[in-house]
Amino acid sequence: MPSEWRKKHEDFDLILASASPRRVDILNQIGVRFSVAPADIDERQIANELPTDFVCRLACQKAETGYESQMGSQPVLGADTIVVCDKKIFGKPTDYADSRQMLSQLSGRTHKVISAVAINNGAETAVLMSQTLVIFRTILDQECLNYWSTGEPDGKAGSYAIQGFGSIFVESIEGSYSGVVGLPIAETSSLLRRFEIPIWQTLPA
Repeated sequence: MPSEWRKKHEDFDLILASASPRRVDILNQIGVRFSVAPADIDERQIANELPTDFVCRLACQKAETGYESQMGSQPVLGADTIVVCDKKIFGKPTDYADSRQMLSQLSGRTHKVISAVAINNGAETAVLMSQTLVIFRTILDQECLNYWSTGEPDGKAGSYAIQGFGSIFVESIEGSYSGVVGLPIAETSSLLRRFEIPIWQTLPA
């Protein structure tokens, strides 16, 4: 097992502790040589925990858990994204009724998307966070049903994907588009520089 793990991961500069295809796409976009090894953590919110503390804690735990579970010494990146409206955190919908309720509450209003990214290299963990305001147009009930039938809301915080079909609900944003997608590029690149992880690289053959 150790030799198989090293063969899979040793030719990369970073390990992404997430299975999110959106985060994979963003790291590819900026030319990071990385491998994927999702970290399994308890993602429940602690009582009275502020949304910003919550999202940063999860990002750090993913990075730290990912580093501790690997069989090498590559730095590990963890990230988390939440949607907040009326001081309430909107997680991933459990079913259509849950999705419809979320979208109805976001309809015609402004909400906040908070994304945190953390890197752990075994010696330290550093974390940065982005906050973006997203304004939705009014969403009709039939649109909620039609959108759910696409399968896209499932597994998405706030029950929508700004980079997908859900983009039609968005009137405007103020802040980081990539942060709403799931990995803020400015904050991520800042951490990559801090840990001396190269960007603009080509992937190994």
